[in-house]
Amino acid sequence: MQIKRDSRISEDHLKRSAIIYIRQSSPSQVKVHTESSRLQLSLRERAISYGWNEPIIIDDDLGISAAGYSKRPGFQKILTMVTMKEVGIIFSLDASRLSRNNSDWAHLFELCGFFDTLIADIDQIFNLTLPNDRLIVGIKGTMSELELSIHKTRLLEGKLQKAKRGELKINLPSGYYYDHYDNIVKDPVTGNHNPFSGRYPGTRPGPGRILFPGA
Repeated sequence: MQIKRDSRISEDHLKRSAIIYIRQSSPSQVKVHTESSRLQLSLRERAISYGWNEPIIIDDDLGISAAGYSKRPGFQKILTMVTMKEVGIIFSLDASRLSRNNSDWAHLFELCGFFDTLIADIDQIFNLTLPNDRLIVGIKGTMSELELSIHKTRLLEGKLQKAKRGELKINLPSGYYYDHYDNIVKDPVTGNHNPFSGRYPGTRPGPGRILFPGA
């Protein structure tokens, strides 16, 4: 295979490891969107084409969202390896795979700049010690979080509109379900136990006993 050349990749980068970071946001996406996983895995060939012989695939975060503050063991592993100067480059399909919240993104951003670790997506390689590259990657990270925020806002607005029309359904407590007319009814099998009273019909608490929900 002919080795590609990029002015951002130095011999020092090639002496360190190449990381292929693979993530999908939920277990259902992992199961259904198999093509996305294949596309992310193809980044391994891209790393090899630039001169890294044995790229390391980190897929510990499959099925874990990058929004909020979910614990992501794969992401934490990358941060540790970067600080130990073991990583020359991190390949990810796009910025949103690495993080969708500003605190995680800024942390990785600063570490990669300080320890001279490159970041690459499906289109380009970025050196965060270069001002222009820092600007572009920073915009990509901001856009990634903004996309998530817009998506959440649209979902919330959809729920509010359903609620105004009286069509919003919520998760019901055990013993209740929606019938064909969307009315809330008691399940004849499991509905005999009242989850709010904490006891079964016809029973009374003993002297001095206080019953709490779920007791």
